[in-house]
Amino acid sequence: MKISVIDKQGSGIALQFAKAIGATISGRFIYIPESKGSGYITGFSWGNDMSVMIRNYHLKEDILIERTNEFAEGQENVVFLLSGVFPSLIQSDEHLSTEQANILICRQGVAAVMTMPSNTLFGSVTIRVSRQYLNQLFEQLDHPVVASVLEAKDNFVYETSLSSQIIHTTSDMLHQSVPEALESCYYKLKCEELLCYIFAILMQREAVSTSVMHIEDIKAIYAVKTHLQSHLNEPPHIATLAREAGMSQPKLRKLFKQTFGKGVFDYYQSVRMQEAARLLKEKRLSVSEVGYLLGFTNLSHFSRVFEEYIGIKPKRYSSEQ
Repeated sequence: MKISVIDKQGSGIALQFAKAIGATISGRFIYIPESKGSGYITGFSWGNDMSVMIRNYHLKEDILIERTNEFAEGQENVVFLLSGVFPSLIQSDEHLSTEQANILICRQGVAAVMTMPSNTLFGSVTIRVSRQYLNQLFEQLDHPVVASVLEAKDNFVYETSLSSQIIHTTSDMLHQSVPEALESCYYKLKCEELLCYIFAILMQREAVSTSVMHIEDIKAIYAVKTHLQSHLNEPPHIATLAREAGMSQPKLRKLFKQTFGKGVFDYYQSVRMQEAARLLKEKRLSVSEVGYLLGFTNLSHFSRVFEEYIGIKPKRYSSEQ
């Protein structure tokens, strides 16, 4: 299902999305109809400064949203999409997958297309903040990556992993118990708390200047990411990836590390070990089965790499689950 919406003045798309799928609106909650899935969307808006949307639902069909932005002159928004930040409140179903847990940061114009695959549990928080308000909060920070978020006029994309503090704060947002009259104030403070944690993560990155990324560069880098995630049993070949991305090897290495905070091979190994942990925990496969499935011919090597990225040896990790 394809939905086209117009986002005026950064006001968001939730109500237009609700109308398109026939959702029920009750107060600040939008409930997904049973014919389309289950769960809800909710959120708050604080004028042009900031808004938040919480998604906790699954859909029975693929939905593609194409957004056209119509902002006032001089208005620039930055989007912080925190995906997979809390367990879904929807009853577990073995046929439902979960979205990848990460944080995506970009100019709002970059996020013009939103894909929502069917049979996927969405548990996310999206914060839209004006560049002006971000500067009021964080202009005192002296770091090139932070500066690129606060000042850059060109497109940029950063993706990073979640922290335990972020998981804790988003959990608070789901289970808040303040009176209704204080909800708006409470959620605004929580959004600002999340932004603090996100910038703290960005400040851990290597302090180097960032390069301008055009939309085609962003698409190419994410195509590389998708390739790595779908070929976890094959070590990446930089020359081939660069050729398919239509860029030089140095440019690929720089833009990939700029976007994800890790080099291509480091990112590949990290995702590979996250998948190994999932297979050990959820699928209950043996250590040898997981190692061979992910392309390791030497199980001792697999054990060393797993411990480097996960913190403990795979055999112990499996026994503790």
